[in-house]
Amino acid sequence: MSTPNVLDELQWRGLIAHATDLDALRSHLGQGSVRFYVGFDPTAPSLHMGHLVQILTARRLQQAGHTPYALVGGATGMIGDPKETGERTLNSLDTVKDWVEKVRGQIEPFLSFEGANAATMVNNYDWTASLSVIDFLRDIGKHFPVNRMLARDVVRSRLEAGISYTEFSYVLLQSLDFLNLHRDHGVTLQFGGSDQWGNLTAGVDLIRRADGERAHAIATPLMTRSDGTKYGKTEGGALWLDPEMLSPYAFHQFWLNVEDEKVGELLRVFTFLRRGEIADLERLTAEEPWKRAGQKALADEVTTLVHGADETEQAKAAAAALFGGGDLHALSTTTLAAALREAGAASVSREALPSIVDLFVEAGLAKSKGEARRTVSEGGAYLNNVRVEDPDHVPTTDDLVGGSWLVLRRGKKHFAGVEAR
Repeated sequence: MSTPNVLDELQWRGLIAHATDLDALRSHLGQGSVRFYVGFDPTAPSLHMGHLVQILTARRLQQAGHTPYALVGGATGMIGDPKETGERTLNSLDTVKDWVEKVRGQIEPFLSFEGANAATMVNNYDWTASLSVIDFLRDIGKHFPVNRMLARDVVRSRLEAGISYTEFSYVLLQSLDFLNLHRDHGVTLQFGGSDQWGNLTAGVDLIRRADGERAHAIATPLMTRSDGTKYGKTEGGALWLDPEMLSPYAFHQFWLNVEDEKVGELLRVFTFLRRGEIADLERLTAEEPWKRAGQKALADEVTTLVHGADETEQAKAAAAALFGGGDLHALSTTTLAAALREAGAASVSREALPSIVDLFVEAGLAKSKGEARRTVSEGGAYLNNVRVEDPDHVPTTDDLVGGSWLVLRRGKKHFAGVEAR
């Protein structure tokens, strides 16, 4: 049996930005296991932080007794939802099929596919590939007034520069998904990000117009920094969930460095910690911000959810070791390399390793050889966490950590890597 107050929990966690009718939805969720769906378009080989909000929301609803349908859009991924910045590049069918499998693999660990409310994975390519243009226009298109489609924010913003019919019609395809899942599986709730609100309500409206039945939609808020800019970006790009595209170390570091003002919000959205635990962390962050208790808990919890406990421990060990508080040689080569590349790494020939002074300049820890020499003479230069006292010291291949790396540090806070190739 479902938990009647799951909607209240979602509201407390700040996960509802828009809803079709909260009172009606609360009643609906209290009547038994509600079948819901959330969709993910494979427009890249990995999901990112924004998608994680939806995945974890689906998990919360399933844990409360409701039944998830996770849709990976093999069809809609061929088109892509319109962006305000311009037309998307259309990917080939083979590329989209490959990305569908990768995205499925990222979603599956978060949901349970067993039990009374087992999750179901679906692909909208299965019901759109054979749909004729005539049937699509007669059965779906007739329910969409063009004036309402033109009034959508993203369409209105694109009209002057131009928008293709392909992207203009995306809303019809996503609405068709909701109608199909409603008819074939009894799905009555869809959710997604608030930037999808027009698509979500269009699906609700299509079910009403085509079948005369009621459905529900909710939208989660977009994650933004204190200055209003969108979360989910790092200097190297999106906050990808694929460890090949963003290392677990870099992922952990991102959460570790969020603003104090955002810790409570992010703990509520991205972790399964209880209210009391989050309240304690918010209090500690406010009273003793230098300890970064909230950020540490956030980073550990989210990295463990996405990459597992072992990778979290490796990320923490790497951070400690790089700042002189742990054993560099105990780190996996993969974690060490990822951490050093994240910090900024130089490369040198392993056949003729430079002196420590040259290495400091090469790695950007000193602006000149003179500055590097002063750093050594003042006792602030470290090689593999060991203080270097001779500015003319030349490392050997025996010093290479993991067979390829020299770890340089200036003082307590600045480190860099040098890869010997």
